[in-house]
Amino acid sequence: MASTDTTPKVAAKGKADDLAGLEAGLDALDAIETHRTPVREVLVQKVLPPLLAVGLVLLVWQILVAAEITDETKLPALSAVWDSLADMWNKGTLLEVIWTSVSRGLLGFLLALAIGTPLGLIVARVKFVRAAIGPILQGLQSLPSVAWVPPAVLWFGLNDAMMYTVILLGAVPSIANGLVSGIDQVPPLFLRAGRTLGATGLRGARHIVMPAALPGYLAGLKQGWAFSWRSLMAAEIIASSPDLGLGLGQLLENGRNNIDLPGVFLAILLILVVGIAIDLLIFSPVERWVLRSRGLLVKS
Repeated sequence: MASTDTTPKVAAKGKADDLAGLEAGLDALDAIETHRTPVREVLVQKVLPPLLAVGLVLLVWQILVAAEITDETKLPALSAVWDSLADMWNKGTLLEVIWTSVSRGLLGFLLALAIGTPLGLIVARVKFVRAAIGPILQGLQSLPSVAWVPPAVLWFGLNDAMMYTVILLGAVPSIANGLVSGIDQVPPLFLRAGRTLGATGLRGARHIVMPAALPGYLAGLKQGWAFSWRSLMAAEIIASSPDLGLGLGQLLENGRNNIDLPGVFLAILLILVVGIAIDLLIFSPVERWVLRSRGLLVKS
């Protein structure tokens, strides 16, 4: 009888040991996920490689010019591009030109975000809407943004409304499609668990669908920003007016009109640098945070 009485105690102790081991394992996983790479290592791994790549491109550029492999009417010297940059800085127009385009791009992207997010939710969750609008969104995403500039000019004239219209038509489909793709990848078990706990409708979208679809949604946001920036540059290049101010796209077009090749390359470099900077400063940290919070990124 004594041995029979101790059997449940032994089983209970075994279960307690298993739970303790499981808890210790989870704690270990948490410790790994929260580990951060030292700043020096981040600089070496993340910052140094692109800087070396840029340096290599500039070196090849300078070699081509110095060796006269290409004519300066086709590829200007780095010194000429630098002189154009210094001239704009001395005149006080450099930051103004950059801010004109950046402010338009960011505001247009925020408007696209406010429209594309609920649109993506509706398309993903309502079958009839998806069947009706889904193919249209896919088609709009593949349509070049520059195609919207002529009708936008006819609709609104040469003003900021035309600029934002082109940005919205270029970015909204990307954001909506990114969210739809992210929701399609949410495991059905999550949705059933949410409905069981009473998370339906807007509560389900807020607490279940959106967090689960966050990686795909974030990819759509990054693509949406890229489309916003490209759409804005197309609009600034084609639609020029003193009332619109001088942006990077207009700076590029002015260089072409004035046959100023260093100015053209300076505008291209500024457009490239701004696009990369926004991605590195805004989207990359958010993406690392999302991956780290899901245990998909051990070090960053």
